[in-house]
Amino acid sequence: MSILLTHGYFLEEDETEQKIMRPYPPLGLLYISAYLEENGVGHELIDSTFSNQELWFNNVLSLKPKLIAIYTNLMTKVKILKLIKRVNNTPELSETKILLGGPDVTYNWENYLKYGADFLVIGEGEETFLEFSKQFFGQQDFSSVDGLAYKSATNEFIKNPPRTKIKEVDQLSMPNRKKIDLTKYLETWKKYHGKSTLNISTQRGCPYTCQWCSTAVYGQSYRRRSPKLVVDEIEYLIKNYNPDALWFVDDVFTVSHKWLEEFSREMQNRNLKIPFECITRAERMNEKVLVQLKAAGCFRIWIGAESGSQRIIDLMKRQVDINKVSDMMLLTQKFGMEAGTFIMVGYPTETKTDIELTIDYLKKANPNQFTITVAYPIKGTGLYTQIEKDIIVQPEWSTSTDRQIDFKRTFPRRYYDFAVRRIVNEVNYEKLKNADKHLTINAFIVKLKAFVSLIRMSFFQVG
Repeated sequence: MSILLTHGYFLEEDETEQKIMRPYPPLGLLYISAYLEENGVGHELIDSTFSNQELWFNNVLSLKPKLIAIYTNLMTKVKILKLIKRVNNTPELSETKILLGGPDVTYNWENYLKYGADFLVIGEGEETFLEFSKQFFGQQDFSSVDGLAYKSATNEFIKNPPRTKIKEVDQLSMPNRKKIDLTKYLETWKKYHGKSTLNISTQRGCPYTCQWCSTAVYGQSYRRRSPKLVVDEIEYLIKNYNPDALWFVDDVFTVSHKWLEEFSREMQNRNLKIPFECITRAERMNEKVLVQLKAAGCFRIWIGAESGSQRIIDLMKRQVDINKVSDMMLLTQKFGMEAGTFIMVGYPTETKTDIELTIDYLKKANPNQFTITVAYPIKGTGLYTQIEKDIIVQPEWSTSTDRQIDFKRTFPRRYYDFAVRRIVNEVNYEKLKNADKHLTINAFIVKLKAFVSLIRMSFFQVG
């Protein structure tokens, strides 16, 4: 066997995800698989999600591929480095070379080569991987492959010019889902959430400039598949896998109103009925957009805000009005769909007042769901550039991720852990209070938790 595609995410080793149990198939890897297959390049694919490191290694050992291509991201980096080391130290795999691709390699390419990778695909993977594979099994003139970084025969680290992005993404086939066992994903969702869900992508890149967001693979661009091809894929998923719902992974689903109108019309013309959720921005929403989303089957819209403080939003270069976000969440619910949002605390210069504004915003907007995290700087982002001189915790690269980097904030890092707890409990209390005028014991407990978190926050305030 010559080529093995794989990744390094293991659900049973992720304690956080085990509490959530919302695994999705690795679309990026499946797009690469589809591109190779349609170009006549044979390969195997190991989906590691429902496996473990030992089983993964035993599968590699039995296949003895000449090339292992591993999708790598922030979450899987440390495990992948361990797997690389094990492969490189196994005599039976002495002829096996390792290629990595994915968002984390772009700004860490020298480190990945230093820690055992032989080749890296930087940026969009399809065309680069195809050209590379021809050279790998041919003349091995790797200098001719744009978008590739590699170790030369003399162990020199070389980075070729970047590859021009694929302009017409309609030329790409849909992900090669038949290469993996999708039933495991569907069954897991059904078991833990009562309905099965699959992911789908319609666009590449994002035209916005949010400072904390990584554009390492697709860049700051906007390229989109035609509504017809997207609906073709939806029909394929319904026919072959019959999921109960879909999750559109796109950064801004309603960025193009013309595209959305055609998509909604295509779904209705084909009489397709499948619920879906998506992410968008408040300024790309209005009543007409909501009507079209509802008609197409949307049941939940995630509307980004990140903070309830306009000052922090402006520092993030989010280019959105917090009042518009709140209004659109309420309007979404008025149209019979759920509204979700994302919150980030601990952004540079954020104060207690900014956190209070975030609490007030969430109470007013009343999202059905929200996620919250403490800001961390991903290498290559505007946020990382901004705080690089103020880094106070920089763990060893090979045993940590960017999540462990800490920088000088208004308050110590621990302060924001309690801020997260306070926000969650304050908002949950508000929901319980609005649902029942006669407050229950549970509501009082939630309010008490919020108060305790506030007290704990005060222990870490400085100045």
